[in-house]
Amino acid sequence: MPELPEVEVTRRSFADRIAGAHIVSASLGKPLRWPLGIDCAALAGRQVLGVRRRGKYLLLDLSEGLLLLHLGMSGSLRFAGPGEAPLGAAGAHDHFDLQTTQGLLRLHDPRRFGAVVYVPGEDDALARKLLDHLGMEPLEDSFSLEAFRRGLAASRSPIKQLLLSGSVVVGVGNIYASEVLFLSRIHPARPARDIGPRKVRALHEAIRAVLALAVEQGGTTLRDFSAANGMEGHFQLQARVYGRDGQPCTHCSRPIRLMRQGQRSTYYCVHCQAA
Repeated sequence: MPELPEVEVTRRSFADRIAGAHIVSASLGKPLRWPLGIDCAALAGRQVLGVRRRGKYLLLDLSEGLLLLHLGMSGSLRFAGPGEAPLGAAGAHDHFDLQTTQGLLRLHDPRRFGAVVYVPGEDDALARKLLDHLGMEPLEDSFSLEAFRRGLAASRSPIKQLLLSGSVVVGVGNIYASEVLFLSRIHPARPARDIGPRKVRALHEAIRAVLALAVEQGGTTLRDFSAANGMEGHFQLQARVYGRDGQPCTHCSRPIRLMRQGQRSTYYCVHCQAA
């Protein structure tokens, strides 16, 4: 599933190229998670003012209204501008095309868990339902250590489960949760409220560092992720524990272990991350 780094990499790969464009047409393929919420023809003529990100949602600010895009489990965006190789006719797994004066933006989603939703603005009830519950943005200055500490202290959940929930901080998906917990030497099953101040600070710093590195590396490509310019990610080459079950720990040389938490794979070092 594309996580915050992959979504941010995707945003950066086309945001500057589509900003200022006027929509020529929009079209839908097979139904996605939610209805678009507007007749495609009504989008024609509106201008794309810019592209933002909130958690794993991309927000296309229009001269009138807002498009919220989510990549779901297997989605990806491609953008082809003038002079670039055209994307061609939409295929069976292409479910949304936005043709603009500066190029074509296309959502490709084999499993159709993604979404494209139009709302009049961020105060709209649907937009608030999707966005209001999201935690702090880890790559912004607003990611406060004190607020993070309070969020952990209020939860009895295992720390990895709390990170995945996105209620305290967004974007720490399954791969990145294993990595940040290893760096901060915290056992994945440890109750969040039981983590001491020193390790809370270490975890806060690790979240920033790992996600920033993942964005720098173009995200993680395990199967088919690529940004809107077709580039694959390379963070998986930097992983210290994720996907390394049975291999030696990079710190202590003991074997990395695999366990299941909430039907998700968790990789950790039983020595470095002692409970």
